[in-house]
Amino acid sequence: MSGHSKWATTHRDKEKTDQQRGKIFTKIGREIAIAVKQGGPDPDSNPRLATAIEKAKANNMPNDNITRSIKKASGELNAVNYEEMVYEGYGPGGSAFMLDVLTDNKNRAAADIRHLFDRAGGSLGGPGSVAYMFNRKAVINVQSDTKTEDDAMNIVLEHGGDDMVTDEGGYYTVYAEPTQLNELKKAFEADGFKIESAGLEMVPTTLISLDDSKYNAFLKLVDNLEESDDVQNVYHNVALREDEDDGED
Repeated sequence: MSGHSKWATTHRDKEKTDQQRGKIFTKIGREIAIAVKQGGPDPDSNPRLATAIEKAKANNMPNDNITRSIKKASGELNAVNYEEMVYEGYGPGGSAFMLDVLTDNKNRAAADIRHLFDRAGGSLGGPGSVAYMFNRKAVINVQSDTKTEDDAMNIVLEHGGDDMVTDEGGYYTVYAEPTQLNELKKAFEADGFKIESAGLEMVPTTLISLDDSKYNAFLKLVDNLEESDDVQNVYHNVALREDEDDGED
């Protein structure tokens, strides 16, 4: 697990163009919709909705957009019914992919995602084809200009964390079992850390390396998948190169 930091993605997401930011808002709006559908419109009693709202605010999504998404999902406005699915597949060089998908048309989503894998020389797999290569983990990105790495690690150890990756500038990526997500968030906040992002992710058990041609094809596939409105999250098991850390996941 060490070394698989998604911190670069967080930085990149905040540097999107207006058009790309619109895509992010669309994806977050769908996350809010499915959270409301499953747990109701009150973030105080719906942790998944609270997390989605935090993500929306971190990406500077206007409050009106957030409110509109909640009202749509709760039936106050014209609602769209989204289905939540997980897709698995193989990319260039045998790389493994898991995708979180939210769509209002699962046939369209399946066809589009299959086409992207085929075009990259990979293939869309069936349920369980690559899931065994990943573990579902709580992943929390925190930052502090005043706290030390030891401060962060003490919180990880005291509140059930499994691992921590340190990045430059006082940024830390913490991994834990899903049940520890809220406890760790509260502990970091109480100690003065800024929570940049927090949620559940599929984390690879091991990473693979690709040669140049396969690596470039892999990066293109990641970009194409992330461009799809239906794809919420892209997880993979490829070791990113240092020169890509600021721009690719």
